[in-house]
Amino acid sequence: MNIGRRQSVWSGLTAGAMSAAVLFGLIAFKADLGSAFTIALAGAMICMLTIAVVFPYGAIVDRSVGRLRKAVDEARTTDRHATISTNGCLGSLALSIDETIAAMTGRVEDARTELREIEIRRRVSDSERQHTEAVLHSLRDAVLVTDPFNELTMANERAAEMFGFDINEAMHKPIDDLLDDDKLRRMIHDAREMAAAGQRRTSEYIREGDGIADDEGISEGEYGRECYDVSMTCLPDPQHEVGGVVTILRDVTHEREISQMKSEFVSKVSHELRTPLSSIKAYVELLLDGDAENEESRQEFYSIIKNESDRLGRLIDNMLNISRIEAGIIKINRTEVDFVKSAQRALDVISPQAKLKDISLSINATPLAYTVMADDDMIHQVMLNLLSNAVKYTPEGGRVSINIENDDTTGSVLVTIADTGLGIPPDAVARIFDKFYRIENYKRVAKGTGLGLSLVKHIVETVHQGQISVTSELGMGSRFSFSIPYQTEALAGAA
Repeated sequence: MNIGRRQSVWSGLTAGAMSAAVLFGLIAFKADLGSAFTIALAGAMICMLTIAVVFPYGAIVDRSVGRLRKAVDEARTTDRHATISTNGCLGSLALSIDETIAAMTGRVEDARTELREIEIRRRVSDSERQHTEAVLHSLRDAVLVTDPFNELTMANERAAEMFGFDINEAMHKPIDDLLDDDKLRRMIHDAREMAAAGQRRTSEYIREGDGIADDEGISEGEYGRECYDVSMTCLPDPQHEVGGVVTILRDVTHEREISQMKSEFVSKVSHELRTPLSSIKAYVELLLDGDAENEESRQEFYSIIKNESDRLGRLIDNMLNISRIEAGIIKINRTEVDFVKSAQRALDVISPQAKLKDISLSINATPLAYTVMADDDMIHQVMLNLLSNAVKYTPEGGRVSINIENDDTTGSVLVTIADTGLGIPPDAVARIFDKFYRIENYKRVAKGTGLGLSLVKHIVETVHQGQISVTSELGMGSRFSFSIPYQTEALAGAA
């Protein structure tokens, strides 16, 4: 390109010189021949002078323009800025261009630095958001975050599962469209409209299985009702007003149920303890007042006091045993237990009561009944409790049988105790193993604490990892069956 520009300059100068020569020739032709030579010589000198003056200046201009073009191209295509050093008539222009390029280069560098900082802040913000979302999703509590327009901006998986929406699709949708419970929607609206920024409000939220909530407490036997402690905190916006609401729902259903069960347990224990104590107190007062006039009456009072004391002792022992089993602190003495011998010992104990009611007792066992590693005393207590109940609730002349067999399908010993007694009403079968539960109509038939079958269930299922069940037909009798595995998980782990 430089060679082309130089050739253009030479061509221009040559053309100018030739034009001047032709002009002077014409003038000389019209003039006389004497002055022709003088005029031609003057023209030639003017042409040479023009070439000598104009050509170097043109070359200088050409080089200056080339440097300007190179500097501008370098500044445009690279990150480097080359200083333009050009003197002469183009010096001021070159200085202005150099200063402009330097200023623009500085601005570009500043812009790139700011862009890098923005990118770093964006990555940090994304990382913090991901960390926050990971923390939210790991929470067992449901979390909902809404903006000033009551639109959802953040939620965790527990909330999505609880209210049945997809997190990605639910973002920036009105909370009224996502929640099917009007009470919870009102609670969130009220928190945003009535509370101050940073203020926290707590309340209770009852959620029915069908999504209908009310303010009543949890009552026994209600299915699908869930109770939540709701905490709502108002988020401030740049104007220090309420910008949104963070709603946290903590499921306290289990805690409420446990609290209610404790209250019921204390109430029932108090009632069960009061009954024998009242009898003991009453007969002691009769003895102190001298109402027992003869030895026969005193012996009768003594017998009643002893029976009530024994009942009170059994009640306390059963409660302690159940408590130890539930707490996992009961001591288990595992030995090789022969179920046939254990059943025979239980029959020997219950036989006197059966004879008083003319109830026949029988035991059936397969010839090769297996032995099981279990706690012999506990297995004996299970059989004794089940046989005692069978005798209590079987009318005179009835039958009670105990059958022992091996169940190789489940790898356990199966024991079945059947009677021809009163049977269990269908609505009571599901609760027959509950603590303190007794069939109301049978309380006059026989006395009891209501803890025997609960203790039996704990010994079989909790201590020995077995199973227990009952089938009954009202007026025809009942069949209690329990199975103890040949090898429990505890023994398998130790092997």
